[in-house]
Amino acid sequence: MNFIGHALLTCKGSDDFLFGNLIADGIKGSELGYLKSDIEAGIRWHRRVDAVIDQHPQVLALTKLMPHRRVAGIALDIVWDHFLSRYELSEALADRCYTLLSERRVPEKLNRMLTHLVEGRWLERYADFGFTLSAISGVGHRLRGENLLRALTPWLETHYDELHASYQRLWPDIQQKLTYHP
Repeated sequence: MNFIGHALLTCKGSDDFLFGNLIADGIKGSELGYLKSDIEAGIRWHRRVDAVIDQHPQVLALTKLMPHRRVAGIALDIVWDHFLSRYELSEALADRCYTLLSERRVPEKLNRMLTHLVEGRWLERYADFGFTLSAISGVGHRLRGENLLRALTPWLETHYDELHASYQRLWPDIQQKLTYHP
Protein backbone atom coordinates (compact mmCIF):
# COMPACT_ATOMS: atom_id res chain seq x y z
CA MET A 1 0.00 0.00 0.00
CA ASN A 2 1.06 3.54 -0.56
CA PHE A 3 -0.36 6.71 1.02
CA ILE A 4 -4.06 5.94 0.72
CA GLY A 5 -3.77 2.38 1.98
CA HIS A 6 -1.79 3.43 5.01
CA ALA A 7 -4.17 6.32 5.69
CA LEU A 8 -7.25 4.10 5.49
CA LEU A 9 -5.75 1.50 7.81
CA THR A 10 -4.71 4.07 10.43
CA CYS A 11 -7.31 6.84 10.20
CA LYS A 12 -8.79 5.92 13.60
CA GLY A 13 -5.49 6.85 15.24
CA SER A 14 -4.32 10.28 16.33
CA ASP A 15 -3.06 12.87 13.85
CA ASP A 16 0.51 12.11 15.00
CA PHE A 17 -0.01 8.38 14.38
CA LEU A 18 -1.46 9.01 10.91
CA PHE A 19 1.34 11.47 10.13
CA GLY A 20 3.95 8.87 11.11
CA ASN A 21 2.36 6.44 8.67
CA LEU A 22 2.37 9.01 5.88
CA ILE A 23 6.05 9.96 6.25
CA ALA A 24 7.45 6.54 7.17
CA ASP A 25 9.11 5.91 3.81
CA GLY A 26 11.23 9.02 4.37
CA ILE A 27 12.53 7.88 7.77
CA LYS A 28 15.40 5.40 7.87
CA GLY A 29 16.71 3.30 10.72
CA SER A 30 15.20 1.75 13.81
CA GLU A 31 16.26 4.39 16.33
CA LEU A 32 13.17 6.59 16.37
CA GLY A 33 13.15 7.75 19.99
CA TYR A 34 13.79 11.35 18.94
CA LEU A 35 10.23 11.51 17.54
CA LYS A 36 6.96 12.04 19.38
CA SER A 37 5.74 8.65 20.59
CA ASP A 38 2.64 8.52 18.34
CA ILE A 39 4.70 9.49 15.26
CA GLU A 40 7.22 6.77 16.10
CA ALA A 41 4.38 4.28 16.60
CA GLY A 42 2.92 5.31 13.22
CA ILE A 43 6.22 4.71 11.46
CA ARG A 44 6.56 1.29 13.09
CA TRP A 45 2.95 0.41 12.15
CA HIS A 46 3.61 1.46 8.55
CA ARG A 47 6.62 -0.87 8.42
CA ARG A 48 4.55 -3.72 9.84
CA VAL A 49 1.86 -3.18 7.20
CA ASP A 50 4.49 -3.10 4.43
CA ALA A 51 6.01 -6.37 5.64
CA VAL A 52 2.64 -8.14 5.71
CA ILE A 53 1.60 -6.86 2.29
CA ASP A 54 4.95 -7.72 0.70
CA GLN A 55 4.46 -11.35 1.81
CA HIS A 56 0.74 -11.55 1.05
CA PRO A 57 -0.14 -14.42 -1.35
CA GLN A 58 -1.90 -12.03 -3.78
CA VAL A 59 1.20 -9.83 -4.01
CA LEU A 60 3.62 -12.74 -4.29
CA ALA A 61 1.56 -14.37 -7.06
CA LEU A 62 1.36 -11.15 -9.07
CA THR A 63 5.04 -10.38 -8.63
CA LYS A 64 5.97 -13.75 -10.12
CA LEU A 65 4.03 -12.84 -13.28
CA MET A 66 5.44 -9.34 -13.66
CA PRO A 67 8.47 -8.24 -15.61
CA HIS A 68 11.06 -6.21 -13.73
CA ARG A 69 10.36 -8.01 -10.46
CA ARG A 70 12.93 -5.90 -8.65
CA VAL A 71 10.57 -2.89 -8.83
CA ALA A 72 7.23 -4.72 -9.08
CA GLY A 73 6.39 -4.16 -5.41
CA ILE A 74 6.78 -0.41 -5.80
CA ALA A 75 4.38 -0.40 -8.74
CA LEU A 76 1.86 -2.58 -6.94
CA ASP A 77 1.84 -0.29 -3.90
CA ILE A 78 0.78 2.59 -6.14
CA VAL A 79 -1.69 0.43 -8.09
CA TRP A 80 -3.40 -0.51 -4.80
CA ASP A 81 -3.79 3.22 -4.09
CA HIS A 82 -5.47 3.58 -7.49
CA PHE A 83 -8.18 1.12 -6.48
CA LEU A 84 -8.45 2.55 -2.98
CA SER A 85 -8.87 6.03 -4.42
CA ARG A 86 -11.64 4.78 -6.70
CA TYR A 87 -13.54 2.77 -4.09
CA GLU A 88 -12.58 3.72 -0.54
CA LEU A 89 -11.11 7.21 -0.16
CA SER A 90 -13.32 9.86 1.39
CA GLU A 91 -12.85 13.57 0.83
CA ALA A 92 -12.57 14.05 4.60
CA LEU A 93 -9.66 11.60 4.89
CA ALA A 94 -7.91 13.10 1.87
CA ASP A 95 -8.27 16.57 3.38
CA ARG A 96 -6.94 15.33 6.74
CA CYS A 97 -3.87 13.88 5.03
CA TYR A 98 -3.27 17.04 3.01
CA THR A 99 -3.54 19.18 6.15
CA LEU A 100 -1.08 17.02 8.09
CA LEU A 101 1.41 16.93 5.23
CA SER A 102 1.23 20.65 4.53
CA GLU A 103 1.26 21.96 8.10
CA ARG A 104 4.04 19.77 9.52
CA ARG A 105 7.69 19.36 8.81
CA VAL A 106 8.25 16.34 6.58
CA PRO A 107 11.52 14.49 5.91
CA GLU A 108 13.69 16.44 3.48
CA LYS A 109 13.85 13.56 0.98
CA LEU A 110 10.03 13.58 0.73
CA ASN A 111 9.48 17.34 0.84
CA ARG A 112 9.33 18.06 -2.89
CA MET A 113 7.17 15.05 -3.75
CA LEU A 114 4.77 15.64 -0.85
CA THR A 115 4.40 19.29 -1.84
CA HIS A 116 3.30 18.15 -5.30
CA LEU A 117 1.04 15.48 -3.79
CA VAL A 118 -0.77 18.05 -1.63
CA GLU A 119 -0.94 20.87 -4.17
CA GLY A 120 -2.05 18.52 -6.96
CA ARG A 121 -4.47 16.58 -4.73
CA TRP A 122 -2.91 13.35 -5.94
CA LEU A 123 -4.86 11.13 -3.54
CA GLU A 124 -8.08 11.75 -5.48
CA ARG A 125 -6.25 11.78 -8.83
CA TYR A 126 -4.98 8.24 -8.28
CA ALA A 127 -8.53 7.14 -9.19
CA ASP A 128 -7.53 7.84 -12.81
CA PHE A 129 -5.36 4.90 -13.90
CA GLY A 130 -3.52 7.07 -16.44
CA PHE A 131 -2.46 9.38 -13.61
CA THR A 132 -1.46 6.34 -11.55
CA LEU A 133 0.74 5.05 -14.38
CA SER A 134 2.37 8.48 -14.67
CA ALA A 135 3.03 8.47 -10.93
CA ILE A 136 4.62 5.03 -11.16
CA SER A 137 6.84 6.19 -14.01
CA GLY A 138 7.71 9.33 -12.03
CA VAL A 139 8.91 7.27 -9.09
CA GLY A 140 11.13 5.40 -11.53
CA HIS A 141 12.91 8.64 -12.39
CA ARG A 142 14.10 8.87 -8.78
CA LEU A 143 15.68 5.41 -8.87
CA ARG A 144 19.15 4.75 -10.22
CA GLY A 145 19.61 3.33 -13.68
CA GLU A 146 17.05 2.58 -16.34
CA ASN A 147 13.47 3.52 -15.45
CA LEU A 148 12.15 0.00 -14.94
CA LEU A 149 8.92 1.32 -13.47
CA ARG A 150 8.14 3.15 -16.70
CA ALA A 151 9.00 -0.04 -18.59
CA LEU A 152 6.52 -1.91 -16.37
CA THR A 153 3.53 0.36 -17.08
CA PRO A 154 2.44 -1.38 -20.34
CA TRP A 155 2.20 -4.67 -18.41
CA LEU A 156 0.09 -2.96 -15.74
CA GLU A 157 -2.28 -1.58 -18.39
CA THR A 158 -2.63 -4.95 -20.10
CA HIS A 159 -3.28 -6.77 -16.82
CA TYR A 160 -5.64 -4.21 -15.28
CA ASP A 161 -8.49 -6.69 -14.77
CA GLU A 162 -6.17 -9.16 -13.06
CA LEU A 163 -4.81 -6.39 -10.82
CA HIS A 164 -8.36 -5.38 -9.92
CA ALA A 165 -9.31 -8.96 -9.06
CA SER A 166 -6.21 -9.27 -6.85
CA TYR A 167 -7.08 -5.99 -5.13
CA GLN A 168 -10.59 -7.30 -4.40
CA ARG A 169 -9.08 -10.29 -2.59
CA LEU A 170 -6.21 -8.40 -0.97
CA TRP A 171 -7.95 -5.38 0.55
CA PRO A 172 -10.57 -7.14 2.70
CA ASP A 173 -7.88 -9.44 4.07
CA ILE A 174 -5.54 -6.55 4.85
CA GLN A 175 -8.37 -4.57 6.46
CA GLN A 176 -9.21 -7.51 8.69
CA LYS A 177 -5.59 -8.10 9.72
CA LEU A 178 -4.17 -4.58 9.86
CA THR A 179 -6.79 -1.93 10.56
CA TYR A 180 -5.50 0.07 13.52
CA HIS A 181 -7.81 0.28 16.53
CA PRO A 182 -6.51 2.61 19.27
